[in-house]
Amino acid sequence: MNAELNPRFRWTASVSLLALIVLCVAWETVLAPIRPGGSWLLLKALPLAFPLRGVFKGNVYTYQWASMLVLLYLMEGVVRVMSDPAPVSAALAGMEVALSLIFFISALCYVRPAKRAARIQRSAS
Repeated sequence: MNAELNPRFRWTASVSLLALIVLCVAWETVLAPIRPGGSWLLLKALPLAFPLRGVFKGNVYTYQWASMLVLLYLMEGVVRVMSDPAPVSAALAGMEVALSLIFFISALCYVRPAKRAARIQRSAS
């Protein structure tokens, strides 16, 4: 059984993941770094680069583990929205939350038909 995967969800997930990487790097280097001139916190974007190739290719397995990875960024964003005293940094954290949620939801929606088809195939055999 072949599942119909929605290319819109794939595109949305790809764009939101790329935007999240750009946001993380820009945030910690230029927009609102913890230390003037930037900090090593820009390395937080590095784990997001690992699933990039698989997400662009539409690899279902990559979508599964990347959706779990992005939850770390969602948590960081929520904590920083609620605790960061700098308004610019809090706004960037809000963007991080939004991009993380967009990726997470679109990844789940992209993978869902494949998981459903695999479950049906397992129960049929």
